[in-house]
Amino acid sequence: MHNNLAKIALVIIIFSSFSFAQSKGFGLGMILGEPIGVSGKYWTSSSTAFDFGIGYSFENNSYLNLHADYLFHSKNIFDTSEDISLYYGPGARLRFVENATTRLGFRFDVGLVWIPRNTPIDVFIEIAPLLDIIPETDFSMNGGIGVRYFFN
Repeated sequence: MHNNLAKIALVIIIFSSFSFAQSKGFGLGMILGEPIGVSGKYWTSSSTAFDFGIGYSFENNSYLNLHADYLFHSKNIFDTSEDISLYYGPGARLRFVENATTRLGFRFDVGLVWIPRNTPIDVFIEIAPLLDIIPETDFSMNGGIGVRYFFN
């Protein structure tokens, strides 16, 4: 079943209308890293967006992670014809740990996003330092690589 869904998603991406602009609209995809999960993005302007994710970690103390960020994109910082932007911004995260206390904290997302020409996708890599404040102060990191499909 999962294999069929992956094939259908791939066909949609390949054969969709290629008139999309990914610096607008809503995108949904996946992120592989720590944690692994679903990533979404909603552009509010050509250089700002809301980013959110829900993921699961398979570490020793497995947990469910929810996060939301407000991102700023710096375009044209690389001398290339490709659309590659540096992005950064503040956010929050909620972490539900199995057999432990739920944690709430801040995060600061930093990454690179590549928007291939004439396709409805973006590809990104990011890291996010985390500072939990509830129930106690703790510092950690999240990060990953991902892809999103934009439904414009």
